[in-house]
Amino acid sequence: MSEELTEAGAAETEQAEAATPSSLSDLKRKTVLQGKVTRLELYGAFIDVGLGTDALVHISQLGKDHVNRVADVLNIGDEVTVWVDKVDPERGQVMVTMIEPLAVEWSDLKEGNAYTGTVTRLENFGAFINIGAEREGLVHISELSHDYVKHPSEVLTVGDEVQVQVLGFSRRKRRIDLSIKALLAKPEAQVAETHVVEYDDEPEDDEGEMEDMPTAMEIALRRAMGDSYKSGGRDRDKRRKQKYKAQQDDIINRTLRAGEEN
Repeated sequence: MSEELTEAGAAETEQAEAATPSSLSDLKRKTVLQGKVTRLELYGAFIDVGLGTDALVHISQLGKDHVNRVADVLNIGDEVTVWVDKVDPERGQVMVTMIEPLAVEWSDLKEGNAYTGTVTRLENFGAFINIGAEREGLVHISELSHDYVKHPSEVLTVGDEVQVQVLGFSRRKRRIDLSIKALLAKPEAQVAETHVVEYDDEPEDDEGEMEDMPTAMEIALRRAMGDSYKSGGRDRDKRRKQKYKAQQDDIINRTLRAGEEN
């Protein structure tokens, strides 16, 4: 996981690090604790975190890589950093993990949320940003700037820290769509252009318009030809857009999978 955290994730981590819990009831998920290994078992290890009861770290939570034996990773007396996973004050049980939690969970994501992220990859169609979530988010090339961008490398470099806004996400597809442009002020020239065009409701020369008016037959013929052409054109445009979107989604998904495999 990148050292760069989201603003929300960083604030949460700082609060967790600043906390000095004195009892199990004070513990919250993701709270950072320092402890010492007191016992090893086949299923995990017990850690003294200074709260009067040892916390258990399951063998599956000793690291991101698969662990066959607890003794391959820990020894009694080792000083370790753990994060609270689950707490049951009534039973006096604490489950911890040695895998640093995600700064941004799927449940944290909401459209419109702003995060600080790091550029991890540049592709022809956009840039991938690490915001501390399970998956990198994608800023499509059209969402990089209000100006035209031919390639993401024109405005971004791998390693850059950027502010992004969530446009949408799908946990099922494991995809997060982000925007940089949404957090940038719109150029004054573009804002002004929206107020330049004015329309005059009254024609300057009524008589001239009457002379150029088509006959009823011409109007009917134009409408018939126009409706047919527009209908066919809309269908063709819709099919082209659907095909293009499907191709883009396939490229993005294959790129994401390739990144995870590497």
